[in-house]
Amino acid sequence: MSKVVIIGGGAAGMIAAYSAALTSNKVILLEKNEKLGKKIYITGKGRCNLTNASDMNTVMENVVSNKRFLFSAFRNFTNEDIMNLVENNGTKLKVERGNRVFPVSDHSSDVIKSVEKAIRDLGVDIRLNTKVDELIIENNRCVGVIVGKNKIMADAVIVATGGMSYQATGSDGDGYRFAKEAGLSVSKLYPSLVPFNVEGERVKALQGLSLRNIHAYIYNDKKLVYDEFGEMLFTHFGVSGPVIISASALIGNKDIKGYRLSIDLKPALDNEKLDERILRDFSEQKNKQLKNSLNKLFPTKLIDEVIYQSKIDPEKKVNLLTKEERHRLVNATKNLEFRLSSTRGFNEAIITKGGVEVSQINPKTMESKSVKGLFFAGEVLDLDALTGGYNLQIAWSSGYAAGEGAGNV
Repeated sequence: MSKVVIIGGGAAGMIAAYSAALTSNKVILLEKNEKLGKKIYITGKGRCNLTNASDMNTVMENVVSNKRFLFSAFRNFTNEDIMNLVENNGTKLKVERGNRVFPVSDHSSDVIKSVEKAIRDLGVDIRLNTKVDELIIENNRCVGVIVGKNKIMADAVIVATGGMSYQATGSDGDGYRFAKEAGLSVSKLYPSLVPFNVEGERVKALQGLSLRNIHAYIYNDKKLVYDEFGEMLFTHFGVSGPVIISASALIGNKDIKGYRLSIDLKPALDNEKLDERILRDFSEQKNKQLKNSLNKLFPTKLIDEVIYQSKIDPEKKVNLLTKEERHRLVNATKNLEFRLSSTRGFNEAIITKGGVEVSQINPKTMESKSVKGLFFAGEVLDLDALTGGYNLQIAWSSGYAAGEGAGNV
């Protein structure tokens, strides 16, 4: 029987505690907050998209960084395993669009309660409001942690502290410090699954406007680096929403100043069909000014921007528009352009890109290759994925592997 100490009571830490306790080990879970799963409370807009119900190969395909590292962990603890654990402990689940899995109640707290029940039933010693200051490492072996003036000795220590995202939940980078102090390398950290800032002031007029069924394209010079169909949102600083934050997972670790966002507002219509549609609308309101004749085609907030990018006089009557002007209007509708300047910061990021370099970690057990008895799980590792429940599955699977590995020390 081993004594296992886990730092961090989020998704990875809780499931690591569960896994380690399954084989009758003494498990102590240390959480700096007043409750477990604080970040889980706000995931999925408070509903908790706890995993994705696609087959595990599809889940793997949606991992962005170091997906091959997860092969063993994903096989050992799958999406079905976490769904069964949550349901067996009192929370019914449902599958929504994109195979996203949520609690039927739409309350993230129910998911946390179920996992907490599972670990309490196994006798895990949960200590809240307990901040770990440093690891105790002797002769290349982690033998415990220091909490204030106290030492907690252990056979194995699991670092499951999360990343740098949503810092109000306690993700302040402690885990990276622990790793560095133990001699491990940490790759550069970036905010990911995060909105973008847009150059200029015009975007502010679009604040609060939500667009559905658009196709977003992002270009670096003339090279297409991302495209996706779906929903987006304009904010006071730029752009957000599902298609935008997914883009940040793929390109957010680059200097994106000057990258172009092009939005096709009517992807179901080609240029010719869109021109026919515009002509039809105009024929019904011949004497109206252009600015008053596009209500059927666009949300009111968007009309000024489309006309501005069309370079047409908004006061001009539609029956006086030239064919060339109409084509400019079609082009602005199919390619509404904004220049990106940067991503938002860690406090608006859903996850952190970068972390403890996985080449230093045993993928089957999550143990450090250089410091025995020291394990890492979840977002503290250099692992990240797209939106849709995939990042939480990384936490569950890597946490389970770490708990199992630590329990067998």
